[in-house]
Formats: sequence, structure tokens, C-alpha cells
Amino acid sequence: MNHKITAAITSVGGFVPEDRLTNFDLEKIVDTNDEWIRTRTGIHERRIQKGEGLATSDLIVPAVLELCKKRGIETTEIDCLIVATVTSDYPFPATANVVCDKIGAKNAWSFDLAAACSGFLYSLTTGATLIESGRYKKVVVVGADKMSSIIDYTDRNTCIIFGDGAGAVLLEPNYEGYGVLESVLHSDGSGRKYLRTEAGGSLHPTTLETVQARQHFVYQEGAAVYKYAVKGMSDAVAELMEKTNLTADDIQWLVPHQANMRIIESTASRAGVPLERVMINIQKYGNTTSGTLPLCLWEWQSKLKKGDNLVLAAFGGGFTWGATLIKWGF
Repeated sequence: MNHKITAAITSVGGFVPEDRLTNFDLEKIVDTNDEWIRTRTGIHERRIQKGEGLATSDLIVPAVLELCKKRGIETTEIDCLIVATVTSDYPFPATANVVCDKIGAKNAWSFDLAAACSGFLYSLTTGATLIESGRYKKVVVVGADKMSSIIDYTDRNTCIIFGDGAGAVLLEPNYEGYGVLESVLHSDGSGRKYLRTEAGGSLHPTTLETVQARQHFVYQEGAAVYKYAVKGMSDAVAELMEKTNLTADDIQWLVPHQANMRIIESTASRAGVPLERVMINIQKYGNTTSGTLPLCLWEWQSKLKKGDNLVLAAFGGGFTWGATLIKWGF
């Protein structure tokens, strides 16, 4: 028996709000059209969380409860809960703390991790490390964002891209070599000039002026981000394949961050993985930032077989990027 502990995914949960914002809806709000959006992004619609008093934590709660129900565990059995998000309920406390309170996960310690669209990958590696240490038995890793809360719906360049959603996975110790096997993760803070939220932090605290100047929304220089994202995601996948001696034939599924259909196609093409083995749901949900990767796992779970090799890849603001190899364990 192999005594090396790996962190296997043993359950998956997901949640998207019911309200749909279609390209045709956006045509009425900004100067754009359905064909333009579809050909450039691959997005047909995205889900938006509507209703008073609802926050990112309310997207997460049903996803984590579903995950626990599928696994047959109580929320009190969770040791640690990590939430990848850039749209936390409050500046503090952490959204993860709020989620634990709402679901009654009284024995868990919890924290948020902010790495934009790479947040789930960063959190997955962090959670896996906690399992591998031998100190924790059940770590929940969540990727969730309520992007509608930080999008300027008068900016046609960004409002067409993003949606709201949450996905969660349960990590448990495994001794048969299943789970999170390898990651290559990178960051480059000089990328902040192309993709950021200008105000609301300690550099530019919130003032009447920052609000009036619309500096609390996502700012993105699309062309530059696109170029870096194609290279970053493709390079990370190539680096991971080289590090793990994998060929395209060894990969059953490529799970790319759902930012833009062209980026997905470029990454798949460079990895040599045909599109029928690539998880794609961008047409339905748009870019849910930290939520895209776990939402793919949630939707494709019934198609996954024990022993399948999955390569997850992401690129996010800041910049952050990377790729992770998972051997599916159930």
C-alpha cells in the first residue's frame, strides 16, 4: 500500500442563480449585439444573482450543502473551508467565515483567498497541502464570485463577459494515488495595470469622488489581457505536461477557465487535446471568475471515470495563472 497521502476530490457541488442575462438583454443596455458577443467570446447568456440582501456567500451555501449531502456527511465534519473569491460579502470578515456560520460548520476554520480567475486553482493547491500534511481530513475548496456586484453595466467591454456562480469540492486523504497530483502556479503583479479594480483598497480608499468616477468596477484592457491569457494558460499547461511526462493522449479532460472561447480553443490546440475532451460551459454562464473550474467539474461529474486525468488551467487579473493535474478518484 502506498503510504503517501494525496488529496482526492470525493464530492462536488455547484450553484448558479436562476436569473439569466442574455445577449439580447444586453443589446437593450449597451451598444452591442448578440452576434458580436457570440463570435468574440462564445457567451450566449450568463446568470445573475438578483434579490435584496443576497451576497457571494448565498451562492456558496447551496453548493457546499449539495456536496455534503452527496458525500453523506454533516457540515460539522468539515475541518477547513477555503473560499476563492474577489467579491467577498464584506471587506472583512472573510466570506468563508460567513458561509461556515450559515451552514453550521462549527468545527471548521476558514479563510478567503483572492487570486481573481486563478483563485480556485490556488485554493485547490492550498487545500491539498493541508490534506497532505496529515493534519486535516476534510477540506472544502470553493470558487465563487458575484461578478454582477463589481461590473459596470454601462461598459460594453466588460459587462458582456461576467456572470455569477459557485462551485465546491471536498478534499479527503487518499493512499492510492488519486487526487491533486501536481500544480504549476505563477503570478506577476505588473499585470495590475491591465486588469484591476482601482478603488476601495488602502491605496485609494472609498470616497464620494471614487464612486462618482466609477472606480469600484472591474477595469480591463481587453486586448492586452487576451494576449497574456492565451500565452499564460497555454504555457502553464505545457509546463505541467512536461513536469508530469503527460502527452495529450494521457489527458482525458482539459478543464480551462471559461474566460473567452478563443482562449479556450488556443489552450486546447496547443495542448493537443480535441475540443470534445474539453469542458466548455461558457455559453451558458459566461466568466464566473473563481467559479468557472468547479462549475465545470460539477456539470461533468457524471461523465468522469475513476482514474481519469484532468488538467485544470486558469489565468486571472493581477496577473495570476497556472495549471493543475488531478487524477479523478470516484
